[in-house]
Amino acid sequence: MSPTSLASTPPMGWNSWNTFGHHVEEALIRQTADVLVSSGLKDCGYEYIVIDDCWSIKDRRDGNGNLIADPEKFPSGMKALADYVHGKGFKLGIYSDAAEKTCAGYPGSLGFEEQDAQLWASWGINFLKYDYCHAPLFDQAVAIERYTSMGEALRKTGHEFLFSLCEWGNQSPHLWGRKVGGHMWRVSGDVFDSWINIWMKDWNSYGIGVDVSIDIANDVHEYGGPGGWNDLDMLVVGLKGKGQIAGTGMSFVEYQTHMSVWCMACSPLMIGCDIRKLDRDTASLLMNRAVLAVNQDSLGIPARRVKQIGPCEIWTKRLADGSTAVAVINRGSRGEDVTVKARDLGLLDTPKLARNLWAQEDSADFKAELGLRVQPHETILLKVFPS
Repeated sequence: MSPTSLASTPPMGWNSWNTFGHHVEEALIRQTADVLVSSGLKDCGYEYIVIDDCWSIKDRRDGNGNLIADPEKFPSGMKALADYVHGKGFKLGIYSDAAEKTCAGYPGSLGFEEQDAQLWASWGINFLKYDYCHAPLFDQAVAIERYTSMGEALRKTGHEFLFSLCEWGNQSPHLWGRKVGGHMWRVSGDVFDSWINIWMKDWNSYGIGVDVSIDIANDVHEYGGPGGWNDLDMLVVGLKGKGQIAGTGMSFVEYQTHMSVWCMACSPLMIGCDIRKLDRDTASLLMNRAVLAVNQDSLGIPARRVKQIGPCEIWTKRLADGSTAVAVINRGSRGEDVTVKARDLGLLDTPKLARNLWAQEDSADFKAELGLRVQPHETILLKVFPS
């Protein structure tokens, strides 16, 4: 599996939906681009700025059948906005749906694939998030057909698009996402700002909790790699119980586990909080370069679970420099003592150094085993290499 120039590592960026939902507008996108630069997030690798649902006129296309960017929300137009974003060194993303309507009831792209792709290319759009609301939920053949049509339409433009499949995993897109031209594919429903699943009466379904995502990441780990990634959904780090995907809110330690699992699993990292209000704790999670390097490692091998010890788990991920990333996750409700054994990591009983990537400090040298105390819902993320 050779890397491609596009999505050779998991895409990183920001998406409007988790915080702003329907209230997306030009000023917000411009301000977000500015803050991505001034905060240092851009220098950490966050590259895509994605406008999610609700950006167009809701009830119609124009006389030529083209989508219309809402002039009240985007008074300068999408081409001018793309130029601004590009001028800051970012790439601009947009949203549509593989049906007549989007999730929020705006015009979808079914039957207009080539026309919409050409329009987005003319604006300078670089990324398409393609949803699956109002489409047949349990018909894999239809899903493949619809995503194939849009993938072909994007390629036909001759313009570079990163194609993000937002099918939620019902039709197993990890099995066919690459074949339809996808660079990332959702493997679950929406992840909410919660450790556990949340029942949503309005949707008559569950919002996925971070704890459940851990098992999903392990189930599909073998299908991600350079050019095509298992997408565990956008980050909820920093939402703190607010926003469109509010949930219950999580503790700092739970957000740290969320970030650890996404990085180990090689999931795309799409920030969902309002970075204009970035606080120190959230910045420490989104901008830890040693942790981000695990996600962006050039080998692109998603981590897998190698051992379970009661409520605790040990995950490993081989890195390009010959080291091994190790995540020790406590999914239980009390602190646990965990012994990490070299043989469980696939390593020999020879001297090794373990660096704690969140604490940014070296643990004691270990040869055969290393003892750790892991707090409830905490993940200790290590980089293990010969000393």
